[in-house]
Amino acid sequence: MVDIHTDNELFNMNIFGNSHSIFQIRIKLVLTAIFWGGTFIAGRMVATHLGPFSAAFLRFFIASVFLLAFTWSSERKIPSLSGRQMLFLALLGLSGIFAYNFFFFSGLKTIHAGRAAIIIANNPIFISLFSVIIFREKMTGLRVVGILLSVSGAIWALSRGDLRLITGQFGVGEFYISMCVVSFVFYTLIGKSVMVNLSPLVSVSYSSIIGTFLLAFPATQEGLWNQLPGIDLITWLNVFYLGLFGTVLGFIWYYEGIKNLGPVKASIFINFVPISAIILAYFILKEAITVSLLGGAILVITGVSLTNISRIKQMRSLT
Repeated sequence: MVDIHTDNELFNMNIFGNSHSIFQIRIKLVLTAIFWGGTFIAGRMVATHLGPFSAAFLRFFIASVFLLAFTWSSERKIPSLSGRQMLFLALLGLSGIFAYNFFFFSGLKTIHAGRAAIIIANNPIFISLFSVIIFREKMTGLRVVGILLSVSGAIWALSRGDLRLITGQFGVGEFYISMCVVSFVFYTLIGKSVMVNLSPLVSVSYSSIIGTFLLAFPATQEGLWNQLPGIDLITWLNVFYLGLFGTVLGFIWYYEGIKNLGPVKASIFINFVPISAIILAYFILKEAITVSLLGGAILVITGVSLTNISRIKQMRSLT
């Protein structure tokens, strides 16, 4: 969930309290990148014990409780919605919560956390592409280079350094994680319209609640309620981590960074997500750090950074 909302609403949020030093903000953004990197490890551990719908439902049930509390604290009420707003928020819940997390947990059943992180790290690249197509944003030469580098890095990591093997290496797990990118692009583009009238906190809170409601039905079909008494402590801790740290704190601290540093500068920190995922997967899941994986991560991060530099220059030229 990176670099997706640039509307003025972002800078009028009240949930952050008093202003903080730039150093503290940067520390929080680094921690956010670590938290989001950790979601791949926690997600992989949860996916081995629960079905994808069940894992996603528990994650966002916990997240929704906290998000509602923050929304009430910020707005002093639960804002009412028009029919049109409810429709768009339902689409957000369907794409960014329901579909994304089904693909996320399904993919992590079969592929390593580090490989999944490399694929999902291309979210900003595809968002940029579709922004050019749909919203007529300018495509600069630097942006094109960044996109090519990032996609090349993902392909390099997926092929394990041998491009002749890319077809054979692209299995069901890789397909599911790639669909995470598709789901998140839809979530972002729809969210751009929603943010015109609603704050990010309210939008995410409502979409989380709607997504949780939608997830309850297939989770029931997976037998979640019969499994609940048998879920072990480690799985519960991972689910709680995904809900609180990976979703709620990550969201709040990221938008605190956007408020104080601006969306482009804040999003640069999120380039560390795949690196933190690879390092955490090495220490916690004992996943090997291969040359192709590390090289792919470096290419993806370089590519995403170049697209952000391009956006900074574009914004400055307009001021």
